[in-house]
Amino acid sequence: MSAFSVSKLIIIDFLSSTTQASATTPKLPCFSLLQKPLPFPHSVSHSQRKIVTFVSSKSSEAEEVPTAEDEWLNRLPDKNKPLYSHSLPCIEAWLRSLGFYQSGEDRAVWLIEKPDWHAQLSLDVTDLYIRYLKSGPGNLERDVERRFSYALSREDIENAILGGP
Repeated sequence: MSAFSVSKLIIIDFLSSTTQASATTPKLPCFSLLQKPLPFPHSVSHSQRKIVTFVSSKSSEAEEVPTAEDEWLNRLPDKNKPLYSHSLPCIEAWLRSLGFYQSGEDRAVWLIEKPDWHAQLSLDVTDLYIRYLKSGPGNLERDVERRFSYALSREDIENAILGGP
């Protein structure tokens, strides 16, 4: 479905009131802005103002600019590649896409809250740790921690993490 966006601008027509335009000079206000200094807004009379309406038929989705997050997700290596072959921004984008959010206290710690469990993921130097928290939903008697080597594929780690405790 396509959405229309409408913008109204007040354009000051400098050419019609202050100078005589030659045959070679374009009679567009935007060109006149480049040729002479601008007056203060209060010095422009009401007769020099024109209201112009622009209508665009582009959909609002088409106007969205891809985010840096999208760019990193597009750069993800194949899901069968080991996690050590992924850059840190790619790993962070991947974790966000799974529903993790970064801790405000420690940039290497990520948290996720699923309906059945809550977990804390830590990106260590040699391994990735996931701790399923007993304080979350579910009936865990204690925190359950698992460790995954970065040599495992992203797909295997994802399946193991999202499988829950």
